[in-house]
Amino acid sequence: MVSSPHEAMHRIFQEYPGLFSRVSEVLGVNIPTPTSATVLATDLTENSPVERRVDTLLRIETQDDGPFLLAVEAQGKKDPRKTTSWPYYVSYLHNRYGALPVLLLVVCQDHATARWAARPITIGLRQWRTLTLNPLVAGPHNMPVIKNVAEARKDLALATLAAITHADNPDVDAILKTLSAALRDTPESIAEPIAELIAQGLGNRPAAQQWRNLVAVDTSFYKSFMSEEIRDEGRAQGRAQGRAEGLLLILEARGIALSDELRQKITTCTDPQLLHQWLHRATTATTAEEVVAEKH
Repeated sequence: MVSSPHEAMHRIFQEYPGLFSRVSEVLGVNIPTPTSATVLATDLTENSPVERRVDTLLRIETQDDGPFLLAVEAQGKKDPRKTTSWPYYVSYLHNRYGALPVLLLVVCQDHATARWAARPITIGLRQWRTLTLNPLVAGPHNMPVIKNVAEARKDLALATLAAITHADNPDVDAILKTLSAALRDTPESIAEPIAELIAQGLGNRPAAQQWRNLVAVDTSFYKSFMSEEIRDEGRAQGRAQGRAEGLLLILEARGIALSDELRQKITTCTDPQLLHQWLHRATTATTAEEVVAEKH
């Protein structure tokens, strides 16, 4: 089932552990090229009643500089509690995994949250900081706006993360069209998880329906649950639209006047069964009101 944008913003790094290498380039941080990455357990709870859990945790191996840990947090809004939990995550991981270097990456979908997340978190006195945490932040302020199909195809994982972080971008329609076009000739095993991550990342935004429509049209060969659901919705919407147009034609042919209010009621109806009933009534009714009247 499609779930929240929060899940998509960090789960993409589980699906594509090598993605951080390209993200770090975008963020202007010189990270050694990874040779492999392993998804680790995210539970950071100790023997205490407080449960602490990072969203995604990866151990990334590099050829020359050794391994490091990457903790990924998806952040949908400002949360003052993170000023205590994030330093805890980093300190705990540093201790638990034998003093391995630890990086914290925060993924956001709005500028205000990204600015807040990027602020250093300090522990100590004003005169002397005992610990300073500097999160890396990926969001709409620094992730690329990809509207070139060739560019999207070159790195589908980065294009997917970029689309998720730009979910509220005014150009999101063009971004989604570019990504759907890039998926057209992509093998199903690669394209299917991307399609679902995008749907997940868009949540209940208006752009989510556009993505569902694009996937239904451009990638109709998919067999995933989400895609089957999308195609079922698309077929129902198609039936409803066809019946609404047919109903308007019958009323026009019979010379039955139709107010703007009733016309809108017919064209915005998404229930194929109800439109089917109205079509039958339109063949004998003398007014448009009779056609759409509720029967008791």
